[in-house]
Amino acid sequence: MTHHPHSAPSDPGEEAVRAVAARARQASFELAPLNRGAKDQALHAMADALDAATTELLDANAADVAAAREDGAAEQLVDRLALNPDRLAAMAQGLRDVAALPDPVGEVIRGFTRPNGLEIRQLRVPFGVVAMVYEARPNVTVDAAGLALKSGNAALLRGSASAISSNRALVAVLSEAVAKAGLPQDAIQLVPGVDRASVGHLLRARGLVDVVIPRGGAGLIRHVVENSQVPVIETGIGNVHIYVDAEADLELAERIVLNAKTSRPSVCNTVETLLVHRSAAAEFVPRIVSALRGQGVLVHGDADFAAADPEVRPATDADWQTEYLALEIAARVVGDVDEAISHIRQWSSGHCEAIITTNLDTARRFVSRIDSAAVLVNASTRFTDGAEFGFGAEIGISTQKLHARGPMGLTELTSTKWVVFGDGQVRV
Repeated sequence: MTHHPHSAPSDPGEEAVRAVAARARQASFELAPLNRGAKDQALHAMADALDAATTELLDANAADVAAAREDGAAEQLVDRLALNPDRLAAMAQGLRDVAALPDPVGEVIRGFTRPNGLEIRQLRVPFGVVAMVYEARPNVTVDAAGLALKSGNAALLRGSASAISSNRALVAVLSEAVAKAGLPQDAIQLVPGVDRASVGHLLRARGLVDVVIPRGGAGLIRHVVENSQVPVIETGIGNVHIYVDAEADLELAERIVLNAKTSRPSVCNTVETLLVHRSAAAEFVPRIVSALRGQGVLVHGDADFAAADPEVRPATDADWQTEYLALEIAARVVGDVDEAISHIRQWSSGHCEAIITTNLDTARRFVSRIDSAAVLVNASTRFTDGAEFGFGAEIGISTQKLHARGPMGLTELTSTKWVVFGDGQVRV
């Protein structure tokens, strides 16, 4: 992609990135002890400031959209980049929604008194400095800033070059609002630079940055995971499976598969592979192929699926591992639940999977043997989402296993510390 005329010098240098991180670290010390009222007041101020700056924010975004079109970006990418008054209003409302959520900081996770009288408590505390590396969508800038602030963290935001004008304008509005609310302006900062070098400087800022969260395509996530010296919470791609069991309600199965594939195909919780038990195949395969094709879905299927419709393309191993993010699905017939489980173990990205069955034992077998961040029984995979889980907002969906896994809300942006109260005890 060519550099936009409105972008900064490509590499600001390691010192510039480290300076921003150092200011974020200083801000994080002031944010950590804040009470909920101070943080909520700042979130409302940020929301009001976004509303007030609608015109200038849309102008900045229009420059990004024009540059993306000039660079020949796909219309799907342009749509993810584009803002309009409704999208901006939704972003502001998102900040107000975060203000309404409970504050996780200071929650006592466990507490007890030892026989010697020591009072021991484990409390939730902020990470400190949270860096987000993400692509295209300017709404992530606002979501991440709001979630970081509410959980007492300073936010370092590294969006993509394609959204540089939008992100600069958004961060200027948000950080000014935070400062007017009496909180450190450096609580929300944009990482300088628009090329991969500035991401590299950020990933080496160990000691200044506490955690990095990448959000975007497989290439971006892999680059961050492989190059970071800072701990990473990996938000992964979604090669998502639905297994329709021998004892499934087929009407319900059809409804769920169609919703999981067609309601919003470009997101990570959309289904990409359909597995059908052999004894349900004779009835269900022609039915679901017809229903999917009616919604414009291209089916890549095994021999059983291919026999159901001449438009079905033969599936290869490449299809089993593909996250289409489009109106396409891979499909095959399996002998039983264990064959479905072994297929999923081989090809899944560990995001989420679902089983459709009326047999509770089969459901339990599937749930206990599938090692993904979320497993659903008789429900669409599209529910694997922070808002749908009732978290109010989401920073991403984690597919790694340390600390946070699955949809990540405010609680997942905290760590813990132990606080011990004594009255003179010494260890013997």
